[in-house]
Amino acid sequence: MEGKAGKDINLFVFRKLRTMELWPVWDKLGAYSEDDLFDMIEFLHDHASKGIDGEYHQYNQCGWHYTKFDPRAGREIFRQEMNDILADYGRGFELSTNGEILALAEDEFAPMLSAEIPHPDSTNVRDRIEAAKLKYRRRALAERKDAVRDLADVLEFLRTEAKSVLNSKDEADLFQLANNFGIRHHRKDQKTDYDSSIWLSWMFYYYLATIHACIRLIAKSKAVEASTAPARKP
Repeated sequence: MEGKAGKDINLFVFRKLRTMELWPVWDKLGAYSEDDLFDMIEFLHDHASKGIDGEYHQYNQCGWHYTKFDPRAGREIFRQEMNDILADYGRGFELSTNGEILALAEDEFAPMLSAEIPHPDSTNVRDRIEAAKLKYRRRALAERKDAVRDLADVLEFLRTEAKSVLNSKDEADLFQLANNFGIRHHRKDQKTDYDSSIWLSWMFYYYLATIHACIRLIAKSKAVEASTAPARKP
C-alpha cells in the first residue's frame, strides 16, 4: 500500500540518507559500511512507531494491520532493543533520545563527562562545554577535533580568571598544546601528522579535566577572598 513515503522505499531512503542500495536491509546489510549501518539505524529510529489500534489478519500468517500508531512509544522500544546490541559493538555506542548514535564514554572518564560545571556563565562556559561533549561522542573525526577546539576556547575565556590560580608557566603550557597540534590556529610549524584517534582523545579529556580544575580553583579562591574580606561597617 502506498503511504506517505510513496511506493518506492529505496528511493525514500536515498532521499533521507543520500545513499543508494541500502534497502531492503535484509538484502543489503552484508555490504554496509559502518557509516551505512549507523545511518540506517538512525533512519529506522526516526520512522519507528508502535501500533496501538488495529486488527489481526490470520490469512497466510499476515499479522496485525494497524490504523493508529504511537511514534514516541515506538522509538523508545526501538532504542531499548538497539542499545542492548550497540553497547557491545566496537568500543560501545548508544542511540540517544534524539535518534543519534553516540560513542559511550569510557568507564574511567564517564564521571568527568557527567560532572556538573559549577560556573555562572551558561553561554560562554556551561553550554559550550556540553556542546563539546556531544561533538566528541559523535562519529566524525572533524566533530571530535571541533570538540577539542571548543574546550580550548572555553579555557581561553577563563584565562583571565585562571591567572589568579595558575602560575605563568602552567598557563602558557595549556594554550601551547592546542596551538602546537593545529587545533586552534593554522601555522606551518604546527604538528598535523599525529594519530588523531589517540591524540584527540587525550587532548579532549586533558582540557576537560583542566577546565574542571580551573573552575573549582577559581571558585575556591573567590570563597577565600570573601571569607577574609573585612566586614563592612553598618
